[in-house]
Formats: sequence, structure tokens, C-alpha cells
Amino acid sequence: MSIHCDRLRHVLLRGTSATAVLLTSLAAGAALAQTAPATDAAADADAQPEIIVTGSRIDKAGFDAPTPTTVVSDVDLRMGARPSIAQALNDLPQFRATQTPVSTVANTNSSSSAMDLRGLGVTRTLTLLNNRRFTGSADLNTIPQNMIKRVEVVTGGASAAWGSGAVGGVVNLILDDKLEGLTVGGQTGISSRGDGHRYSFDGSFGTSFAGGRGHFMIGGEYQQDMGIFDRFSRPNVGSTDLFSPVGGVNGHKLILSRDVFYSNFGTNGLITSGDLAGQTFNADGSLRPFQFGQVSGSSMVGGEGVSSNSEHTLTNPYQRYNSYARLSYEVGQATFWADAAVSRIWAKYPFYAETGTYTLSATNPFLTQGVQNQLAAAGETEITVGRVFEDYGMRTFGFSRRNIEGAIGVDGVIGDGNWKYSAYYSHGELKNSQSYDNQITRTNLANALDAVRDGNNNIVCAIALTDPGTACRPLNIFGEGAADPAAVNYVFGNQAHVAYTTKLDSTGVSLRGDAFDTWAGPVSVAIGGEARWESISTSNLDPVSAASGFSRFNFSPLNGGFNVQEGFAEVAVPLLDQPFSKLDVNGAARYSHYSTSGGIWSWKLGLTDRIFDNLLLRVSRSRDIRSGSLTELYTTVATSFFSVAEGGNTYNVTRYAGGNPNLRPEIGSTLTLGAVFTPTFVPGLNLSVDYYQIKIRDAIVSLGAQDIISGCDQGRGNPTLCAQIVRDTNGAPTTIYSTYINLAHYKTRGIDMEASYTLPLDRIGNLPGSLRFRALATYVPKVEIDNGVTVMDRAGDVGDGVNFGTPKWRGTGSITYTNSDFSIDARVRYVGGGNYDHLLDLANNKIGSRTYVDLGGQATIGGLTLFASVNNLFDRKPPLTTYGSIFYDAIGRYMNVGAKVHF
Repeated sequence: MSIHCDRLRHVLLRGTSATAVLLTSLAAGAALAQTAPATDAAADADAQPEIIVTGSRIDKAGFDAPTPTTVVSDVDLRMGARPSIAQALNDLPQFRATQTPVSTVANTNSSSSAMDLRGLGVTRTLTLLNNRRFTGSADLNTIPQNMIKRVEVVTGGASAAWGSGAVGGVVNLILDDKLEGLTVGGQTGISSRGDGHRYSFDGSFGTSFAGGRGHFMIGGEYQQDMGIFDRFSRPNVGSTDLFSPVGGVNGHKLILSRDVFYSNFGTNGLITSGDLAGQTFNADGSLRPFQFGQVSGSSMVGGEGVSSNSEHTLTNPYQRYNSYARLSYEVGQATFWADAAVSRIWAKYPFYAETGTYTLSATNPFLTQGVQNQLAAAGETEITVGRVFEDYGMRTFGFSRRNIEGAIGVDGVIGDGNWKYSAYYSHGELKNSQSYDNQITRTNLANALDAVRDGNNNIVCAIALTDPGTACRPLNIFGEGAADPAAVNYVFGNQAHVAYTTKLDSTGVSLRGDAFDTWAGPVSVAIGGEARWESISTSNLDPVSAASGFSRFNFSPLNGGFNVQEGFAEVAVPLLDQPFSKLDVNGAARYSHYSTSGGIWSWKLGLTDRIFDNLLLRVSRSRDIRSGSLTELYTTVATSFFSVAEGGNTYNVTRYAGGNPNLRPEIGSTLTLGAVFTPTFVPGLNLSVDYYQIKIRDAIVSLGAQDIISGCDQGRGNPTLCAQIVRDTNGAPTTIYSTYINLAHYKTRGIDMEASYTLPLDRIGNLPGSLRFRALATYVPKVEIDNGVTVMDRAGDVGDGVNFGTPKWRGTGSITYTNSDFSIDARVRYVGGGNYDHLLDLANNKIGSRTYVDLGGQATIGGLTLFASVNNLFDRKPPLTTYGSIFYDAIGRYMNVGAKVHF
């Protein structure tokens, strides 16, 4: 956590990880909330405002809760000029990057920013806004970053305090509800290769009225990212893929290789059977030999082919705007408030070109007479052609996600302030509109390929002979650009489109205070109840998708909902209060009743011991739960493409992921053990280490395509997984249905480490400002998935397409110098290496670690602040993967400059 020294010199942190910590400078990175001596905090309590870290429902000064909490300030969020809150948080080693504008390939969640603590998946990280759920939680692009005061991250099981979804932890976005004045700013960024241009504008305004009893604030931001379309502009990401050379390589079946293309498709049409196999068409319909590379199955290295990997973007373009407003007013000892937020993110960009293998008559009139004669001489009545339709445009994906949120509430105290209460109601609606342009309508293509000559010797669709009014126009696929535009429009002209609307209504009430005193101090309690209603509905579904008429991507309806009612209680009991030891026990319980699965309990029990105000020991054990989400329960289909390896061969497969209304709630068990060392004899030094162990049974997951193939192992593995694979007549996998299922077991464990030191330079001389040193690291030795037959440990698997893959080591280190009007920082980010996928027989399976260096600085002149940053200063190239691993930087050196002015 970092706080600017001009605004707040001494901050009392309370919550799940600490009682109080004295911070006096601008920090370079987020840190585990630590604890300073209680006497230091008390000395400044009257002079300084207090920040409550809400990792616990108990909000009492001097309370040490047993679960670690990471606190990220607004200054930390601005470091590196990340384009979203999620990407800023992903610099913390506790998070696993998921789908962001710089890591998402073309898919229906494009450019979303969701959080994934511990690599357990975004559904197991509960994201809150000012302590409440909100519809934009799956995409943090919905919140204006310039209005966030801090982010509190509970890095342990927290279902008893916050409810379902907090198996991995909680991310709580806290907005600055005391914002004053007008601030306007803008920034722009570009890569060192001259692409990836991004610019944004933001503004905020806050003011008090009615003698300070009322407060109003409003703010917003606009951002446009141009994306990066040329994958070959970056090393190791152009058209890399898994390849299985004939005879293997160095005793291995597979190798990750550059320039892997289709060997069975061509942009001019490739003949794949008969005497003319291996010939391709020229633009005039004549034949020439296709230039093959090193061929193995349906892939080859080199040659004149293309591939889907080379067609999608490196980073997706998008535009977005966010806005937020809040009004509050004090009446007696109560503060009534209302807020509203509106956001939208949208884009349209090339996806993949259509591909396929098509069988046509050997007398197809688009074939030249010479080709027809060759086929007749060979006794062939059909011709089989593999085609990539790049010449008629890429399939184009478009999306627009609009979120509208509103809430009202009251916070107050009773009597002398010993008891506090809160109540709220919120409603949100997220409308996700999606479209695919320029993809093949299956029936229309079949009709258009069945070309004949009519009585006037015109080339027409065969169905025109019996239906003269048909819209069908014959399609010529023999040679690039040879088709009639009317035929292209007939085959490719229909648009797939749909809109999904998610609604969330939630309400809650809580009461906190000291119930009674014991020999060691007051017993603090928090009680409350919450309820929510979630639903999703479908509109604007196109008729072709409804009939599954498109060749690849068909939208489908998604309708359903559930509700839940909950009650919770938490208690903190002091057992010992002596100078040498302050011992407290903390417990919490929650009962949740779901309309889909019935009632279930979650609980937490913890113990803390503060020794001589220098060392805090903490331990907690919790039972956490998560019920199936709307997507997991009701999704009909979501489509994506993958390359999978089986039996020494690689195959291109289509993966359909869908919902399962019969899912059982998953149950997690979390253990944390930790220590925080804040020696009074070394002011400014903070050290902490925390061990965590999380076990989940009946875990709800949708496995990746390769995981399902490996788990099935051609019928010798899990029969449930084998049943999700569709094979052709030769036994090759073509389609994988990756529906959500309850797996048998899931386990992970690791260690979080943090060290920081603040040095005011006046201690060593008459120098202004201060230096702050900080290092954070996470070690993850196990991420184990047991599907009932196969046990897979994904710790150290860092390739793309590997569900739950996690580097064993991640860390950040930073040095920051700050004075009253100038700051400069240097940061080092480390991402450990490992295997691409340890389950594959891959010759070059090893991936090396990467270390990135970032620089930044800012200067303030009056009300004007200028800032600049460079990420990945030394332009470290990404490792060789297929689509691009989410853990490593694929963009390279990126520069950002900006300014803001405060009135």
C-alpha cells in the first residue's frame, strides 16, 4: 500500500491482515498490509483520518484478523500506465493473468478484465465494489480507474465473510468518496515498433455542500486501443504451433515450431485426393504444384500455407467509456447515499478466415476443360478441394458490452458510536451484444457449390433448375478471387448476432460493534443478512444461429436464473492483552440458501498473537463454498479453436463449452499460516511470509481441449472425458464438448513473501524526500487437478491452452524516490519458466523465465502533473508458444506519456 506523504503521513490499517502500519512515502508496488505498533497508531489517531481495510466484517481499531490482505493504492494502480485495473493488479504475484486486451485471442470475452487469485479461475475470485456485488465484476473495465482510492485483496478463503465465489479470495474496489476539486487528464502510449497505439482521457469532480454534510462527485474516462494486428511483427508469436514431424525429433513426438501452416487447405484451393492431389489453382483456373513445406498430417512447417494462428490479432482493438457518480448526505448520525455507473466497451475486428474441405463434381462448370479432361482420364467423378477463404474477407467478430448500475444505502452509528450499521440495495444490468460477420451459411454453401449449366449454357446453382426464383448464386472456389461477388454475398452474407442481458439485484444489512468486555478487552461482533437475485436472458438471436446453420459459430439462447438468501455472523474474542502478547481468536459463519441447490454452510476460524509489538503470528482455517454461476449452469454453447496432440499427431479441433444445470456446489478448505515482522528498532522495515493451502472438492471446471484429450487417452482414461470427444471415421478428434462438470479434487499451495523498507533521506543527511524499497514474491509448488483417473500437477506448466497452468515463481521488486513535487521509480517483474505442458512429449518443452524492467516518473508544477513510463525497457521477447502465453509480455517495449491538471 502506498499513501502520498502530503496527504496522509500515518495510516492505520485494520482488517484481515493487520492492525496498523505506519507508511510515510509513495510506494512502488502493492504490498501485504502490515502492522505498526499500536502506540504509534494511537498517537496520530486524532490528527489523521483512518482507513479501514474490510477484509473482515469486524472494523475495530487494534483488531488483527487472521487472513492476509493486500492493499493497492491509487498510486500503485497508476504505475506502468496499465490500461485497466485488472492489468495493474495482475502485476501482483498472487494473481494469474486471464483475459485482458493484451492476452486474449479472438473470443467472445474479448478485451475483458477479470481477476484470478491463486490461479483458481475467475469464478473463484469474488470482486466487490465498495463492499457489495456488482454486475461489472467480470470486467473491471466498467469502473473509472481515476476514481478508485484503493483496492483491498483478501488472499485467502473468505466465503464466511462475503459469500459464494470467495474460495480464492476477494477483490474489493474502494472508491474515493471524499473526492474534492476538478481533475482533468489524458495520456497516450505506443510500442517501440510503432503499433499498439492507445490514448485515453479522464476527468473527475467532487465537492462538499451544506456545511460539509453533503458530498457529490462525478467522473469518467474514455479510452481507445488500436490493437496490434500483425503477429509476425513480434518474435515467437507469428504462426507458431505444435508440430509432429514424421519420425519425431530427438526422440520426441512433438516440437513447438515457427511457421506452422495448413497442409490440407490453400488460399487458391488445394486438391487433396486423386491423381491431381497436391495441385493448386491459379487465378485463371489452371493448375500448378502446391508448394509444400515439411508435411505431417494436416500441418506443415513452411510452404505457401496459412494458419489460424497467423490470422488473429496479437492484441484486440477496443473503445470504452466509464462514468460514475455518487451523492451522499448526513442526517444526524446517519449518512444516506446513492450512486450510479454507466459503462460501455465495444469493438469489431478480423477473427479467422473460413476453412473447409469440399467435394465437388468432376464436371463442375467452373473447372477448366483441361482439368475436367484430366479427371475424366483418371476415372474420377469427384474432386476434393481444401480451401481457405481469405480472399473474401476474414470472419469478423463484433461486440458491445453495456453496463448500467445503481445503488442506494445508509451507513450510520448508534448512540455513542460503539455500534455501526449499514444497509443497501443495488440493481445492475449488463447487456452483451455480439456478432459474427462474413462466415459461411452451411446450406447456402452446399447449394452454391453444386453448380451446373442451364439450358442457355449459363452456370447456375442446381436448385435453380427446379426453383428459378432461388437467391442462390454459384460459387467458384478454384482460384483466389475468382468468385462472383453475388455468390460470395449469398454464401457469406448472413450475420450471426445475439444479445445476452445479465441482471443482478442485491440487498444487505449489517450491524457491528462491541458486545461486552472480558478480562482481555471487548468482544466485537458483526451480524447481518444478504440476498440477491441473478438472471440472464437472450434477445436478438438470428434465425440462422437458432437453426445451427453457420459452419462454425452459432449463437444459442442462454436463459436462467437463481436467487440466494444468506445470514452471517463474525466474532472477535481477545484472550490475552499483555505487553509481551496480545492473543485473539476470530470466528465467522454464514448460511446460504440457493434456489438451485439448497442450503449450505461456510465458516472461518482464526487465531492471532502479537508479540512485543514486533511480531504478528496468524493462522486461519476456513470452509468456503461456490455455487454454479449463470454461465456454468445455463450456457448452451461457446465456440473456440485449438490444436491438440494425441498419439504423436496434431489435430485442429473445435471446442464447444457449455453449461450444466445439474452442477453441485463446490466446497473449499483453506489453511493459512503467516507471520508479520515490523521491528520497532528498525523504523520503516516490514517483513511478512504467509503459507496457504487450498483444497476444493467437486470443483466446477470446463477443461481445456488438450486436457480432455490427455485425460481420455484414447479410451484408457476417464470415460466421462472420452464421452466429450467426437471423432471422425479414422478415430481422429474433430470436436470436443467441454461442458462444466464437478471434478473430483483440486489442490494448490504456496507461499507469499513481502519485504519493504522506507528510508526518509533526512536520516542520513540534509536531503529531501524518501526512498522506498519493496519486493513481493509468490512460490507455487502445486496446482493439482484430479479428475478421477488422471492427476495433473499444473504448477510449472506455463504454455498457452493449459487450464490452471501457473508459474512456480513470480515476483516484483521496486525502488522509488519521492519528494514533494517529483518521483521516479524502477520496477523489476520476474515470471518463472517451466514446461510448456509437462503432459506432452515435446522436444522443446522447456520455457525460460523472463525478467522485465519498467521505469516511470512524474513531476508536479503547481496544479499540473506530467508523467511518463516505459514498460519492458529492454524489450524482452516472449517465449515460443502457440497463441501466446498469458504470463509473458508479447508486445515488447511500450512507452506512455500523459498529463493531468487539478483545480
